[in-house]
Amino acid sequence: MNVVFKSTYYTLYQSTAERRYYIDFGQKMVRISLCELLSLRHKIMSISIEDHFDSDLNSHGFEVLMLCNKEHLFILNTLEVLDLKTLIDNGFVALGLSARAGALI
Repeated sequence: MNVVFKSTYYTLYQSTAERRYYIDFGQKMVRISLCELLSLRHKIMSISIEDHFDSDLNSHGFEVLMLCNKEHLFILNTLEVLDLKTLIDNGFVALGLSARAGALI
């Protein structure tokens, strides 16, 4: 397996032999396909970080994330959500599936 990107809490691996990706969440290694990785990207990018700082919208400060057709359940705090967003963004750039986001002028 090749390391695609490593963030503070997570690591994204690519297995060319199996044509699969692996995300190491620290306590659990999750095997996912490209379609599931795209779905994870959509879920992660749709999380509103601003809601974590508004006690009316997100009083507990956690996100519940289900992966791979509800096989895996993760409860992430704000720092973990931000780190997972970084992993997904930079992982897709490293794989050549996305361009680095530029600043808007």
